[in-house]
Amino acid sequence: MIDIDLKSRKSIYEQVVLGIKEQILSGLIPAQSKLPSVRELSKELTVNPNTIQKAFRQLEEQGYIYSVAGVGSFAHAPKDIRPDARLLREATSRLSEDLHELRLLVPDDAELADLVARLLADVRASGRPTPRNQGDIHD
Repeated sequence: MIDIDLKSRKSIYEQVVLGIKEQILSGLIPAQSKLPSVRELSKELTVNPNTIQKAFRQLEEQGYIYSVAGVGSFAHAPKDIRPDARLLREATSRLSEDLHELRLLVPDDAELADLVARLLADVRASGRPTPRNQGDIHD
């Protein structure tokens, strides 16, 4: 289930896109499995069908899903997903800036490496950072 936060800075369609991406990458939506129809997902999330259609178009453009005319939309296997070059550049730039800021806050190489490793492990495990580990370097 995708959680829609009406108070989020992210638009509803962006939240739907992120939710489906996370579910595909985590295996909650298995490779080649059929996604709910636009109408079904729109009802389930109480979201306008146009919003879901927009999210599906973006997911297809980014290679996370593919459509079969008259049948529906299906999840690609994570190994078959190729990152969008522009989005990858933007995310890499943001990460570089954040790592630079962390370096200023945590000058010890070993402590910084440990922090980054823990954050990466949390992202692998849950798909997103948890409040417990955001900026918390001393457990």
